Amino acid sequence: MSQLTYLFRSAPHGSSAGREGIDALLAASAYCEDISVIFMGDGVYQLLQGQAPADILSKDYSPMLKLFDLYDIEQVYVCADSLAKRGLSHADLMIDAKPLSLTSLKSQLQLAGKLLSF
Repeated sequence: MSQLTYLFRSAPHGSSAGREGIDALLAASAYCEDISVIFMGDGVYQLLQGQAPADILSKDYSPMLKLFDLYDIEQVYVCADSLAKRGLSHADLMIDAKPLSLTSLKSQLQLAGKLLSF
């Protein structure tokens, strides 16, 4: 299987896109070793610590993000520009994602064999 890139651009609990994307990502990791994950735009909110989705009667799927290491998903990037625009820092994130500038992320996206956007 060729290189897969998962791009998360939507906020976590407004729709099921984030949860479905994480499910697809973890399932694909069983068949593909070359997976990249990018969080940009409102997708950076997926990585925030201390979310309380139960307050809005939504399922908390954030613990699934911590499974990336277990599933050997090591290429995890977050848009530094998106974090700064939203007043967030790397310390606010629940997992270790490598911060990249928007220009660097565009280069990373060009390397994608297949791109799945959520």
